Amino acid sequence: MQYKVGNIFLFLSFTPAEKGQFLALDLGGSKFKVLQVKVREGMGIRRGGVEMEEKTYPIPKELLVGRGTELFDHVSESLKDFLHEKNISLDKKHPLAFTFSFACEQSSLDQGSLLGWSKNYRARGLQGKDVVQALRDAIDRTGGMDIEVLAMVNDTVATMMTCGFDDNYCEVGLIIGTGTNACYMEELRHVDLVEGDEGRMCVNTEWGAFGDDGALDDYLTEFDRDVDAASNNQGKQIFEKMVSGMYLGELVRLVVLKMAKLGLLFDGHVSDALRTKGKITTANVAAMEEYKNGLKNTRDILTGLSLTPSQDDCIAVQHVSTIVSFRSSNLVAAGLAAILTRIKQNRNLRALRITVGVDGAVYKTHPQYPKRLHKVVRRLLPECHVRFVLSDSGSSKGAALVTAVAQRLASQKRKVDETLSPFRLSHEQLQLVKARMRAGLEAGLKRKGSTAIKMLPSFVYRTPDGTEHGKYLALDLGGTNFRALLVNFKKGLQQNTRLHHKIYTIPLEIMQGTGEELFDHIAECISDFLDYMGLKNARLPAGFTFSFPCEQTALDTGTLVSWTKGFKATDCEGHDVVSMLREAIKRRNDFDLDIAAVVNDTVGTMMSCAYEDPQCEVGLIAGTGTNVCYMEELKNIEKTEQSTGQKMCINTEWGGLGDDGSLDDIITPYDVEVDQTSINPGKQRFEKLTSGMYLGEVVRQVLLDLTRGGLLFRGHVTEALKTAGIFQTKYLSQIESDRLALLQVRSILQGLGLDSTCNDSIIVKQVCGTVSRRAAQLCGAGMAAVVDKIRENRGLDHLNVTVGVDGALYKLHPHFSGVLQETARVLAPQCNVTFLPSEEGSGKGAALITAVPLLLTRQQETSSESS
Repeated sequence: MQYKVGNIFLFLSFTPAEKGQFLALDLGGSKFKVLQVKVREGMGIRRGGVEMEEKTYPIPKELLVGRGTELFDHVSESLKDFLHEKNISLDKKHPLAFTFSFACEQSSLDQGSLLGWSKNYRARGLQGKDVVQALRDAIDRTGGMDIEVLAMVNDTVATMMTCGFDDNYCEVGLIIGTGTNACYMEELRHVDLVEGDEGRMCVNTEWGAFGDDGALDDYLTEFDRDVDAASNNQGKQIFEKMVSGMYLGELVRLVVLKMAKLGLLFDGHVSDALRTKGKITTANVAAMEEYKNGLKNTRDILTGLSLTPSQDDCIAVQHVSTIVSFRSSNLVAAGLAAILTRIKQNRNLRALRITVGVDGAVYKTHPQYPKRLHKVVRRLLPECHVRFVLSDSGSSKGAALVTAVAQRLASQKRKVDETLSPFRLSHEQLQLVKARMRAGLEAGLKRKGSTAIKMLPSFVYRTPDGTEHGKYLALDLGGTNFRALLVNFKKGLQQNTRLHHKIYTIPLEIMQGTGEELFDHIAECISDFLDYMGLKNARLPAGFTFSFPCEQTALDTGTLVSWTKGFKATDCEGHDVVSMLREAIKRRNDFDLDIAAVVNDTVGTMMSCAYEDPQCEVGLIAGTGTNVCYMEELKNIEKTEQSTGQKMCINTEWGGLGDDGSLDDIITPYDVEVDQTSINPGKQRFEKLTSGMYLGEVVRQVLLDLTRGGLLFRGHVTEALKTAGIFQTKYLSQIESDRLALLQVRSILQGLGLDSTCNDSIIVKQVCGTVSRRAAQLCGAGMAAVVDKIRENRGLDHLNVTVGVDGALYKLHPHFSGVLQETARVLAPQCNVTFLPSEEGSGKGAALITAVPLLLTRQQETSSESS
């Protein structure tokens, strides 16, 4: 049987695994109980291995209407008294279940906000507050106990659970006592207030409030209205006031009082006792309706009210009592029939076999009530087989055993949290990452030798100003696809750029074959695109977006430093990629190009966004890989001798941060495993913590560890879970979507060969969220270092700057961009950073980089001719 309370799933199989000693508090009437529940090891609940000891404590009336803290202090002190009396160790930690018989809104098993009191309770200062926390605070004030409140359960829910241990068909709980309530197992897909749509959830109806909206006005008598008017919650709990034990005796008294005043009883005599509220109790009502002694009991009760009843008076008063209690059982039967009908319709059944667990003094002590109730329910639902089971130990046993399961789940949650805790970075850790990024940027600018952050000059000296015009070819290689674009800039019309493109796949055997094969494939794609556009014979200027680390000595030369993102083509590293492309074009000998610039995709993204926003001086890629570029002051770039202009765009290649060990203190064992099984161990450590190529694999490593620890997928490690690369980063974006229900998460996991429960889906979603949040925070810390450097370069107290962004992780993940932006804001408070997603990617930027120097050349030629 599967229950869900709040946001925590309880798999209540009640096997021998549920064992131990548990405390329970039961608060809901004029008294409350403290219990110790023992589940003996090796016995299990279904074998009767449950022992209970209990003690009942009175609640002084002044506490019912006093301060809430005083009420809970009394409860806590009574708990301590119980521990002393039963010689239960005060030093040992004790798990506790709290049965609380009032309407609460629960967001988790151990949290519940009080919606309102009933049953003569009016303690101040608790409505809208978490009553579990109120109990914890009271226990702290009392002191001398180590109590862990693991679960708060409504008495109706606990009654259903208690009966459900012995009867698998028990899916409804019913209380008819001082108050009344019902609960039942609802299909989770129908419960919008909680996450998940698989299985069922126990819903506490709080049906005592039925009629508060006027729905029962047609059925209310003048006596019901008088009872309501004299109550401490006028206009509330209307249904409860018509049916529950707190009010039945008073209803009988009011009817008898009116009949006496009309001369229909006692020869018109009305005693002071009969005029006094509460003088006829529900216990009196039960006694009047006893089968053999009913009339005698009626006479004794009326005589005790200073009345002298005749035989006919006794018969009439007994009849009044019967009518009032009969109405109660009929109304409860109707409400129960509505619940059972819903369950039957939910499951699309023609007939229903179900058990109702029942507790409450009215049901237990009234001699006729159960039989009447059963008869009417069966008359209303003749097609259903309904069994009623009386809770033999009230609700406390159920609450304590829910706590047994909650304790196991809390232990599981702690273990999951411990596994994920290294991924949760503190503000101080993020500040250290920012400082290390800043140090890496500075070191890369000053040294020509090897540094973790390469800080490669791009020979792009300025961003676009809107005067760029003409047709340009853009070539974009950066992942598993190659893109060819034709960009036509209209002079002075930024919004009227025309762009045509075509995407070509790079097969894995080409990515990891020879360099000549790779560039021949690119040349073949360019040839096809020129054919497609009808430009085979035109010699267009072209910009080449090449999204890998390159050392540049000029705008149109770039020596590949190292492959990243899964590329391993041989004989490329240490060679000029522009020359390799030109040679491949020559080998084809069917078209010609003027390759005017080789551009990193990050630089291309910055240029593309700068065409739209002149304040854009930073580019960010957060996709398959990750990188940043920015406009640096030329005077700070010691590794180049260029002196033209004031600034140059630097391609940081920040993915290499940590290659020198500077991030070892935040790298987890899962990151180490991903690094060691990658094609470039020890390289691009920051990228492996933050980019789309690796996040899915980090998640898989965590899921594998949790499964081996028995915390996921029932401990079953499947071949799918052992398969590297099966958990792609796109699944993180899908799983973390706020619009995606848990059933859909489960469907994704099943598509990957991972047979999951809803609880598994919750844990997987938590793992994905933790890993992706860390990635976004690290990128945000790095961005804070970059924008603060720009601000300090320029001697500004405050900097306004725009960051052009591209990459699927930033654009498609539901939370990545927000976390990144917030982290950058917090860590660089003197910078106002606007993030502008690139509409056309880096390809348009490559064309712009080609256009800017050509435009400058044309302007210089025009100037020379004029002079």
